[in-house]
Amino acid sequence: MNLISKILAPDNILIDSESTSKKRVFERVGMLFENHEQIAHNQVFDSLFAREKLGSTGLGQGVAIPHGRIPKLEKATAAFVKTTRPIPFDAPDGLPVNLIFVLLVPDLATDLHLQLLGELAQMFSDTLFRNRLLECADSASIHQLFYDWNTKA
Repeated sequence: MNLISKILAPDNILIDSESTSKKRVFERVGMLFENHEQIAHNQVFDSLFAREKLGSTGLGQGVAIPHGRIPKLEKATAAFVKTTRPIPFDAPDGLPVNLIFVLLVPDLATDLHLQLLGELAQMFSDTLFRNRLLECADSASIHQLFYDWNTKA
């Protein structure tokens, strides 16, 4: 089991046809976190946008990892959004994204935050993993891919 599979709940995976902008993605995951994690949606939205103002969290190759710190959050949590149409995200390669992993961490979780971001970077640099995510048609399949990533057979 990897670090990501420990923080990504199946209910926090969204295959989304409604998000057509970065702002809309942040609104949608804000509501997701409010409904499933009891974190105020405006707090999620504000945290993600504050981080985005420092520089785009778009990695390139259709992937973005928006992340933010949430005061009083007890443990890291995550959501994954696969948009049906790629959206602009100011990624370094200039391409729009449709694989968006949202990471929220406690205010003081520096080491854990870096470990999680490092694992995500490894996952999303794996072309086969990205392609499999794009092929998934439901959230259960997506969750299983994250769970199985980098496991030895």
